[in-house]
Amino acid sequence: MKRTHFSAMLALALAAGPALAAEDISKVNGSITAESGKQYGDLETVNGSITIESGATAGNVETVNGGIKLAGNAQARDLSTVNGGIRVGRQAQIAGSIQTVNGGIFVDRGGRVGGGVESVNGNIGLVATQLERGIETVNGDITVGHDSHVGGAIEIKKPSFSMSFKPSRKPRVIIGPRAVIDGPLHFEREVTLLVHRSAKIGSISGATAQSFDGDTAPDN
Repeated sequence: MKRTHFSAMLALALAAGPALAAEDISKVNGSITAESGKQYGDLETVNGSITIESGATAGNVETVNGGIKLAGNAQARDLSTVNGGIRVGRQAQIAGSIQTVNGGIFVDRGGRVGGGVESVNGNIGLVATQLERGIETVNGDITVGHDSHVGGAIEIKKPSFSMSFKPSRKPRVIIGPRAVIDGPLHFEREVTLLVHRSAKIGSISGATAQSFDGDTAPDN
């Protein structure tokens, strides 16, 4: 299924429920929970976490200081936080993108994301996930786990500045068994790139790939 088809179909599904059930929730201080099986509009808070329980549906999900957890079989349009991690459960669906600044992102088995995944200072991990666009980070590790499919590029940007006098840590990029990366792998800083022999990837710039055969990548 093409990226635009999946994104459009899921967006229509998110908008198809009864208007009275699609409640927007907005807070300054406090966490938000979207209850299992119910439909919501946009969920927004400044200081608090957001949880979307199994089978629930939401629009844009956004917080500033807090994490986001999307349980299995839940749906949302976009997920975004500044200071917090994002975890997406099994078989969950995101019509748009997932973004953090200071926090990691993990998408579990069977997850589908219609946009891209982006973090500045956080690790990104996918397991058996269908990602329609690409992955971007600056200071985090990237793991495209087994049987994942990334429709776009993988990019690690060069940091714009650093206040530390210590040598910067090299990010690790792991492409696991049977993973597929349709786009190029582009690195603006030094990284460790580990690619399973069964994986299929696009062109590489800025790094040299090291191949591995086991179920997990070597530590060194």
